[in-house]
Order: sequence, then C-alpha cells, then structure tokens
Amino acid sequence: MLGLETFAFAQPWLLLALVGLPALWFLLRVTPPAPKSIRFPAIRLLTGLTPPEETPQRTPLWLLLLRMLAVALLILGLAGPVLHPAGQLSGSGPLVLVIDDGWAAAGTWEERQRAMETLIDRAAREERRVILMTTARERPDEPLTASNPLRPDAALERVRAIQPKPWPSDLDAAQAVAAEIGVTGSAHVIWLSDGLAAPGTRELAATLQRLGRLSVLHAGAGRAASIVLPPENTGTDVRVTVQRPDSRGAKSVTVLAEGEDGRLVGTAPARVEAGETAATASFELPLQLRNRIARVRIEGARHAGAVALLDERWQRRPVGLVSDSPLEAAQPLLSELYYLERALKPYAEISRGTLDDLLKRDLAVLVLADRGKLSPEQREAVSRWVENGGLLLRFAGPKLAQDLSGDGITAGEGAQPPLLPVRLRRGGRALGGTMSWDTPATLAPFGDDSPFAGLEIPSDITVSRQVLAEPSLELGGKTWARLADGTPLVTAGERGDGWLVLVHTTANTSWSNLSLSGLFVRMLRRVVTVSEGLSGAADDQPALPPQRVLDGFGRLTEPGAGVRTLPAEALRDHLVSAGNPPGLYGRDGQRRAHNLGPMVAPSLAPLDDLPPGVTAGAFAMQPETRIGPWLLATALVLMLVDMLIALGLRGLLPTPRRGGAAGTTAATMLIFTACMLAWPGGAKAQGDDEFALKATLDTRLAYIETGVAEADRITRQGLTGISRVLARRSAVEPEPPLGVDLLSDEIAFFPLLYWSISPEQPDLPPAGVRKINHFLGHGGTLLIDLREAGGGSSLFGQGTPATQALRRLTRDIDIPPLTPVDPEHVLTKAFYLLQDFPGRYAGGALWVEDTATAPGDGVASVMITANDWVGAWAVDESGQPRLPVVPGGERQREIAYRVGVNVVMYALTGNYKADQVHVPAILERLGQ
Repeated sequence: MLGLETFAFAQPWLLLALVGLPALWFLLRVTPPAPKSIRFPAIRLLTGLTPPEETPQRTPLWLLLLRMLAVALLILGLAGPVLHPAGQLSGSGPLVLVIDDGWAAAGTWEERQRAMETLIDRAAREERRVILMTTARERPDEPLTASNPLRPDAALERVRAIQPKPWPSDLDAAQAVAAEIGVTGSAHVIWLSDGLAAPGTRELAATLQRLGRLSVLHAGAGRAASIVLPPENTGTDVRVTVQRPDSRGAKSVTVLAEGEDGRLVGTAPARVEAGETAATASFELPLQLRNRIARVRIEGARHAGAVALLDERWQRRPVGLVSDSPLEAAQPLLSELYYLERALKPYAEISRGTLDDLLKRDLAVLVLADRGKLSPEQREAVSRWVENGGLLLRFAGPKLAQDLSGDGITAGEGAQPPLLPVRLRRGGRALGGTMSWDTPATLAPFGDDSPFAGLEIPSDITVSRQVLAEPSLELGGKTWARLADGTPLVTAGERGDGWLVLVHTTANTSWSNLSLSGLFVRMLRRVVTVSEGLSGAADDQPALPPQRVLDGFGRLTEPGAGVRTLPAEALRDHLVSAGNPPGLYGRDGQRRAHNLGPMVAPSLAPLDDLPPGVTAGAFAMQPETRIGPWLLATALVLMLVDMLIALGLRGLLPTPRRGGAAGTTAATMLIFTACMLAWPGGAKAQGDDEFALKATLDTRLAYIETGVAEADRITRQGLTGISRVLARRSAVEPEPPLGVDLLSDEIAFFPLLYWSISPEQPDLPPAGVRKINHFLGHGGTLLIDLREAGGGSSLFGQGTPATQALRRLTRDIDIPPLTPVDPEHVLTKAFYLLQDFPGRYAGGALWVEDTATAPGDGVASVMITANDWVGAWAVDESGQPRLPVVPGGERQREIAYRVGVNVVMYALTGNYKADQVHVPAILERLGQ
C-alpha cells in the first residue's frame, strides 16, 4: 500500500496510468470534433465560396478539461484510494494476532472484533498470512494452540467465531504456545490485551518479541473491566463493593439488583473517587425485597466479572424469639435467648416478643426455647402457622422434660405430640437422675442426608443431658444429628407446608457446651435456611453439579458439556476455570453461587509491566474509508455528461427551431437527469423499483436491518442457511435473503420478517413504527429473536439486556396478546413433528400471538423466541456452520433447521394443518 498520513492506495501501480494523461491531452486536442450536419437551401452554397482563411476546428478547452478529469478520476478510483488508512505492517513474515478472550475482554468485544477485522484486512492487502492464538482455554482438557498460517479470509471467519470466556486468560500457557510458533522472516505481532495485569504478562510479551515487532492494543485508559463483589447483608441494607483496576480519575456506576425472574428489585449508585479503586453501593430495601435479590450487576457492563450471583446464604429470614420472662434481660448469660440471638443475628432478622405478638408478624422461623405448657389456643395457633409454611424450632430443657408427664404438650396417653417432630419418652429426665452420664457424650458425624452434612464437629463439644426420643420405625428418617452412642440430638419432621424441629438439649450451657461453639452458629444457620423449604448445603459439600453458568457476557446459560461438578476446594477458594465457570451449582434447594469477583479482586490492576521496545495503544482505531467507488461514480457521471455534450455538438439532440436558450435548457435538463441517475444517492426511485422486483418476482426471506453490523451479518447468514435447507427439503426455493431498511424499503412484500434484537440497536423512528404496525395489521408475521441463552421467560420485564431492549424497541408497536406454544399448535406439525424449538441455545420459550380470540386467518402475527435461530442456521460462503450450538451440538442444529422449515411453512401456508374437517373423508378414500 502506498500512502500518506491520512490517504493511501490499495493498488498504487494503477497510478502509472496517470503518466498517459499528457498524451491523451494532445490526442484530444488535435482531434477535431465530429462534423455537424445543417440542412439549408442549395442556393446558399453560392454564398461565401472563397473564405479568406481556413483553420481546422479543435476540441474546446473546457471539454478537454472535462474529459481529462473523468479519466483521472477513473484511474484514481481503480487504484483503490483509502481515507485514514492504517499503517503498513512491519517485517516480511505473517501477521500474528494474540487475542485475550478471557472475562475482561467481553466488555469491549465488538470493538476488538472490528480491530481484528481491520488488521486482517491490512494483511490481505499486503498478501500476508495470519496466525491466530487465544489466551483463554476453550475447554478444561483442551490445551491452548496457535493456528497454522491462514489465508486472511479463513482467519477472518475464525475471528468472527471467537467468543469471550467467563474465566481468566492463562498467560503462562499462552507463553508456552508462543514459544513454539515458527515464522519465516520477521512477523508483525499484535496482542489484543484485556488491559489487565496478570501472572505471565511480561514473559508472554518477551516471547512474542522474538517473533518480530510487538504492539499491545487494549481498550484505552480507564476502560479496563470493573468487577462487583458478592454483597454483604448487614441487616438493614445490602452493600455491594465495586472495584476497578485503575485509580486515575473519578468514576460513577450504577449497580442493579435483580430477582430470579430478571425483574429489577432496586438500583444503587457507586462513585469511585480519584485515587481510590473501590466504592460501596447500598440497597436500602425492605426485608422481603432484599430476600428476592438473585444477582447484582453493574449497569452497562457486559462481562462475567460485572455480575455477582446470590444463593440462599445471602437471604436474611425473619426469626421470632419467644420471650415471656423479664428476668432474661437481668441475667443474660443464663438466658437461652441470649445465645440464640447472638448466633442468629448475623444471618437473620431477629424479633423478640410474646408468642401471641410474634404470631401476628411475618416470620419464617419461630424459636421456642425450653418451654413447657402451651394453652390450647396457643397450640392451635402455632400448629396452624406451621402448616402454612412456618418452621418451629424448639429446644429441650428442664421445663420440657417436666411437662412430658403432664398434659401441656401431649394430647393424651400415647398420642402423637402436636408440636414435636417425634414422640418423647415419659418420666425420668431430672437433673442428676439416672439418665445422666458419668462421661458426657460427643457428637457423631452428620449423615449425608442431613442439612448439617459437611460441617466439621469440634472434638471438645459434649452433651451431658438430653431428652430421649421414643424408638420407632420413622425415627431414623427424622434424625438430623446424633450423639456418639446413636441417640438423636436433633430431630425434625414436616407438618403441612412447614417444619417442626427439636434440639434434644438446651440452648444455653446448662446441659451442653454446644452453644459456646461455632458449630452451634452454623447449625442454626442451616435450620433457618430450611425455613424457606431450602436445605442448606455445606460450603465444602463435594461434587455440586452445575445448574446454570454465566457466559462471557455475564448471561446465565445452560451448562455445556465441558462444565464439571464443583469440588469443595474450588467453591471455598473461589477458583473459576474452564471446568468450573461462574454460575449456580447444586440441586434445587442446595444451590451455591460460584462468582468470579472474589478470585480476581486481589490481583485486579492495569497492564503496565511490559518489556522495553513494546508499543502500547488503544485498538479503537479510526475506521478506514474506501473512496474508490465514489470516484468511479463521479467519473461515470462526467462521461455521461461528455456523451451528451458530444451529441449536442453533432446536432443529434432535439432542439427547438427558435430560441437557443430553450435548447440549452433542454440539454441542461438531460445532463442534470443523467447526473442524478448516476449519482449513488440520486437513484432512489430506480433502487426502489429494483428492490420491489427482487421482493416480488422470487420468494425471499427478509430481515430488519438493525444497524448493528455483527447482528445483521449473522441474521443474513442464518437466513441464507435456512433458505438452502428449504430448497433441499421442500418445494420452496428461496432466493438469497434481503435486508430491509424500515425508512426506505417496503415490507409489505414479505409474509415473514425476521428481527434480531440487540441491546445496541437505536430506537425505531416513528415512520418505522408505523410501517411495522401496518405490516402486522395486514397479514404479515414478525419473528423477533432475542438471541440469548435461557431468555424469553419474562419478555417485557426489567430483565436481561435483550429483554430490556425488546421492551424499549416495541413500546410503540401494537404487540398482540402472546402465549407460549402449546403441544397442539400448528407450528409443531407444519412440516416436521416437533416438541420444542431450539436454536443455537435451548430451553427458551417460544411465544406466539393468541389466535383463539384474534380476528383474521388464525396465523400468528408475532412470534418471539430467545434461542437464536439464525445463529444455529448461519453458514459461511462454503456452506459450513459458523457458530457452535449448545448444549446439544449438531443434533440440536438439525432440530433448529427443522424449526426453521416449520416456521417458514407456517408463514407461507397458514394454518391449513389445523383444519381436521376433511380427515374422515380422506381416511375413507384411503380405505377404499
């Protein structure tokens, strides 16, 4: 490439043709214009037969200049001029692209892809090969590798398929791979860094320098990824820490708290002052709203570090401690409530009061310390509260042991205790009696099916007294904890929708020293967790299976085949990797949130440790602008003008017999019309006709152009792929799909219009909204794809970025009532028999217009999915799939193709398969 500061030529050798311009000048100058024929009476021939002097007619100077300008513009246009060209690559070897595709790169991924495409385009112009290497592992057992030298077009396809990962880059492994790269000559190495310091940064840079000149590109100063840490529930608010790698300048962000369904629960600002790297955002919400928070995230940030997931450990449940005696405050160390309150306060909302007062409040747990008689009204009220979903936690003691011989607890001889999970032995539980041990008993290890499973039991915990459970066949299934001799220490049983839990010893130190240990705190916390129907899983419980995981952009998705069960040490030490990405692990009721923030927070720092000689800069390069087509269009206009002038000089253009001005005006109008037709922006009417012919003469699928280049490219390639499938498998033979500009193109030609939703898409103009509403009201079908894993459950709520964009973009569109597709819908049998509708992702619901009560032909005017159908259909120029399909692989892609065939058939043929009127007649004829 030959160029100056802001201007260059892709084919500079064509500029040699400019040398021939002087010769063309003299040729045109000496060549006279064509003679002009004039009709006049023959007698005029006798007039002026002998002119005094004859001179040859020459081409006018202004016409010479016009023709020379047209030829010069033609030569310049063919030479491929580029405005704001990128610099030429150094060395003579290939272009080596090292791409950080870990979590920190996701926030600026679109800019990175544009930079990579620009660099590969430079390599194509210089006829160089490209070597690609990523720094984050794709799967746990898959090592990092560098590609062989690729053609630029093949490298471009690979670059477009790369997606950021939700785990950190492994620069040590990347350094080992870079050491094995062999190049011919000196390569130009460009490392697209995530802008963060990491172990192995300097070693990788030094290794890459051996291949040739090294340039490190990143997002720019102050744009490195910030993270959010899991919140702290203080009892009055939820506090979230936001941390950034750079301390230069002040930065303000907004933290969003969202529920399980994606709805917004609350917002809180956080401002990191200059010189600081962390700030706190506080959500002051009622307890019920605080317990609904399922995740917090930084608004506008799209990476896994900007999301912190929450599980049951962050929920604070309201707990009521029954307190009837005023002496408890006078002697706190003797009071059981003192130990209970100290143990529960960090994790629950504590309320103290009488039993009657507490039953009037919204409680999850009701704690009865050693308590004897209850009135019949109280027993009935507490029993009703438990059956409605509450958890009653009771502790034994002298009062309870004494009451076993009376009628305060039991309902009669041998009857099941109404407020105890198991029957208790009568009699003989007095202090110093025959049931006391000479040697206090220790605790046995907790069973795997116990909520206390995995808790470590200190060896110094002993129990000197307890109440005993009556042996029965069901006692083993109701025992959560035992003593070393096998007697139950904690028993529990379900009662209606709630629980009855009994600790067979006291909550203070009179019968046991359990209340003085940290185990007592952890056991109570597990019991409180059960109050919501959730059994607490141990932090060190082994083998937590993956439930849902975050992708590189911080979206919850279904776990892929490479995701493994989460070991105890990974959860405890916050070890995020390709095998254990951030997400939710465990089964229902035993989930644990595995977050990225705690792992990367200690080492979060900007990239600055680079060897000497390495150039660093931002990859937000000014895009190149090719002006060759505009120069060629201008040359064509000038040539048309020259042709009209030549025709006018020869008298071949019609002119009026009188009035030269009128003739000149006509010629001027012809020239102006030719210019308007030739100019790219002036051919709108002709372009409209061409678009209409393409849309009507052949069957074509169409999509709405969003203005987001990558989304439009995937949509076009996806519709191309499904068009090929339709041509092979059905009678429909579509031509290549068309992109529709809502401002200039007519959409009434198409029965089906595909619309990929992107958060970056700007709001629709009023004219576009009117056009879509008219399309929906006159028989058209609009297919909206959110293109996100697991989406579509809450379409118009404050959920994921895609659902928020859907709500914003469709607020003025007349969307009809929607319903999930039922098993008998026509879409399940339009061509193939289908049960679900996966695309690149699976699991998202397909919503269609409820046509049961809608007027019209019974065909849905709106369909909404989130499974990214075009992503599964997308193919490259050779017909190969472009994007991976998860979690079902190629089998899922085949089902996605069948989904596409059914959708197109449904849009083209309507609901004819729903008509079963003629089935009996057809069956009768077949029988004959």
